[in-house]
Amino acid sequence: MNSKFKNLSFVLVGIVLLLLGLFIVKFNPVFARAILALPYVCIGIGCGLFGHGMGNIISIGALKNSPEISKQVEIDKNDERNIIIMNKSKAKAYDMMVPVFGALLLAFACMEVELTVILLLVAAYLLVVFYGVYYRCKYDKEM
Repeated sequence: MNSKFKNLSFVLVGIVLLLLGLFIVKFNPVFARAILALPYVCIGIGCGLFGHGMGNIISIGALKNSPEISKQVEIDKNDERNIIIMNKSKAKAYDMMVPVFGALLLAFACMEVELTVILLLVAAYLLVVFYGVYYRCKYDKEM
């Protein structure tokens, strides 16, 4: 898929989701009462997609007229040192996320939050943990 088309589609889908969420909040149709978080999820995802797409479009436009800066950005992006730093920061964030997520689950359970919410959070928590275990085993076999 063309990068320009992908970024433009992110912007358009973001705008549509943002407007859909605002419409649901403003006019509060009957189905919005059944899923109270739906409009806010649409607004959040719409803003994220719009920001991501516009950021990419603006950065591509800014780098179009300066090939030396574009070349330096590409070198920095593929530099081994920067890749190692990025991977270490992700690992630290994951190491912090596991106990924080567990504490949040425990707090929600103590507050007697609805069971479906807790089960969804537990499923997401286990997905992330099993994903980490899978890649740990995979990399142990490779290296």
